[in-house]
Amino acid sequence: MADTAPPLPREKRRRRAGEPAPPAGLAPRRLTLGQRIKRDRVMLLLTLPGLLYFVVFHYVPLLGYVVAFQDYQPYLGYMHSVWVGFSNFSDAFAEPAFWSATFNTLEIALVQLVFFFPVPIALALLLNSIASDRIRRFVQSVVYLPHFIGWVIIVSIFQQILGGAGVLPDVLGGMGLPRYDMMSDPDAFPWLLTLQVAWKDAGWGTIIILAALLNIDRQQYEAAAIDGAGPRRRLWHVTLPGIAPVLILLLILNLGQILSVGFEQILLQRDAVGPDAGEVLDTYVYYHGIKDNDWGVAAAVGLVKAVIGTALVLGANKFAHRLGHEGVYRGADR
Repeated sequence: MADTAPPLPREKRRRRAGEPAPPAGLAPRRLTLGQRIKRDRVMLLLTLPGLLYFVVFHYVPLLGYVVAFQDYQPYLGYMHSVWVGFSNFSDAFAEPAFWSATFNTLEIALVQLVFFFPVPIALALLLNSIASDRIRRFVQSVVYLPHFIGWVIIVSIFQQILGGAGVLPDVLGGMGLPRYDMMSDPDAFPWLLTLQVAWKDAGWGTIIILAALLNIDRQQYEAAAIDGAGPRRRLWHVTLPGIAPVLILLLILNLGQILSVGFEQILLQRDAVGPDAGEVLDTYVYYHGIKDNDWGVAAAVGLVKAVIGTALVLGANKFAHRLGHEGVYRGADR
């Protein structure tokens, strides 16, 4: 009796979904939406709690963006507030403070993207190179801890070290050098924020990258070593290509949040450097929108942020597809 090859995973899925196999020599037809739902019903049920969370707390509140087109008054509500069209957008765009906050936001985001994004990658590679599991787990626990510390405590720690009465100015003064207060230097503000974010979240950001490193086949390293590849070449030709899809995914998601650079962190330090250097779009919405009761302008700026973030994610994801990567999502399986 002739041996037959085991059925392919796609054929198994068709049989479970009750779809007839395509005739020999013809390309398989695309599954309908109902067939895909029936096929993936178990996975869809598992994702249902997360889907409900995003619907209730993220998608339903999007209806509140109607405020961006109204002269919203809380005591009148959505239904009875005066409709003003794009007047709130024009008022925001005509204000110099808005463009100053936009420039500061882009500057801080660019500095963090260039100098903070590689930090968790480098830290994950270093942790992955530690041979002892006990030492690696200890180091991981230490670098994870700052993530659970609130921004109030972190800003206070930096104030005690880099502030006018902190350790660094005292050391510089004891050496006969001018005392330097980094916490109140407007020019150093983006770098200060990046340093704080790196200290707080670099360890936490290594979790996903370490998981991606564990998925790389160890046989690839052995084959590269047999071919004479040293540690650097194995890093360049095996490790980095192996985690490239995850890195592209994280980069795309960071682009979507490029206009959100940390409201609480900046709010705690804005007054020390002044609004010219410390005002970002989030604090602009807070001070000029909520505190001044200009709800329409606040909603308009928030809507602009959301549209730009969505456009960046879609554009970067499309570019990732052109490079041969999945990105955040991919097209339906044909």
